[in-house]
Amino acid sequence: MQTHTDKKRIYLASPHMSGNEQKYIEQAFHTNWIAPLGPNVDAFETELTAYVGASEGVALSSGTAAIHLALSLLGVKKGDTVFCSTFTFVASANPILYQGADPVFIDSEPDTWNMSPQALEKALKVAKLKRKLPKAVIVVNLYGQSAKMDEILNLCNEYCVPVIEDAAESLGSTYKGKASGTFGKFGIYSFNGNKIITTSGGGMLISNEKEAIKKARFLSTQARDEAVHYQHSEMGYNYRMSNILAGVGRGQLEVLQQRVFEKRDIFDFYEEELSEVPGISFMPELEETFSNRWLSVMTIDEKITGLSVNGLVIALAEKNIEARPVWKPLHLQPLFKDVAYFPHEKGHSVSEKLFKTGICLPSGTNMTKKEQLHVINTIKSALIINDPSFSPASEIR
Repeated sequence: MQTHTDKKRIYLASPHMSGNEQKYIEQAFHTNWIAPLGPNVDAFETELTAYVGASEGVALSSGTAAIHLALSLLGVKKGDTVFCSTFTFVASANPILYQGADPVFIDSEPDTWNMSPQALEKALKVAKLKRKLPKAVIVVNLYGQSAKMDEILNLCNEYCVPVIEDAAESLGSTYKGKASGTFGKFGIYSFNGNKIITTSGGGMLISNEKEAIKKARFLSTQARDEAVHYQHSEMGYNYRMSNILAGVGRGQLEVLQQRVFEKRDIFDFYEEELSEVPGISFMPELEETFSNRWLSVMTIDEKITGLSVNGLVIALAEKNIEARPVWKPLHLQPLFKDVAYFPHEKGHSVSEKLFKTGICLPSGTNMTKKEQLHVINTIKSALIINDPSFSPASEIR
């Protein structure tokens, strides 16, 4: 007899092919455009920038590469400082170190879990007093939810500091009707294997400044000067996306809107079934924003549920279900142990509290309703096994 542990593993977020990708890949093989660059790359840049409403875009090997190029274009160098959201994956901040600059981490706020305008204002005031304003602010849109961009942009404009919008997780999301990633001087997207659409690995840098993206293309192809021979006057990078992977991206982009609605449906089902459980709450959605709900994320109050985040991760793993804690704040990472950090309020670090209580649930759009019910019932069993007032979910919508 099959047990739960014998069931197919339910992953956090695995690639979901549409079936349209193959025609673009075959086109690349048929025309022998195998190496980096080619018609698929050009078309992917055009199609994605049109989708988000940006003027220019350059397809790259990763979202990390896009952040790195943005910092390079802004002239960030050794000894400079760059402010960055603390509640994010390390890839948001590593490029700061590539440039030899010093990161300063900014806490989250409760309404979006993203950069706190309150903490940012405090950090900017301190920086001005020290006569060392940051060369850039990297704002991350976590798990698909846009940050409070109006407040953040107003502050950064007041201090004349450019914004890099890290929209690696929020392609397809909007803030007041405008696409996530299009608010800063530069925006970045990621097409890693777990993102809402994927190119296996890849990213894109976007901007409304044509000359900046032209320079990004130059830098991303080893900064080769215009000459018959190979000539280089400045340092460049091997950061361009391949024509084959761009073909995958074109096929994925065709179903992006569908994937967004599927992600939101997954989130809604979790919230519907689990929000009644005492001690559980879900990531909020700020008014006038539309989140792609890249991952469905909830918090657990251990004092009420009797189970920690790690305890629930283990309970799910025993049923062959992958779940993970939310991002560990960067100011708590050993790599950044001596970096300055500005909390939301004195004595109140929102990101640290979220790290202790937050868990990411399986959110793949190729997960079936039956599989999601298995996740839900496993959570209910782990959290409320001794409470007869709750029953397993049985309806498949």
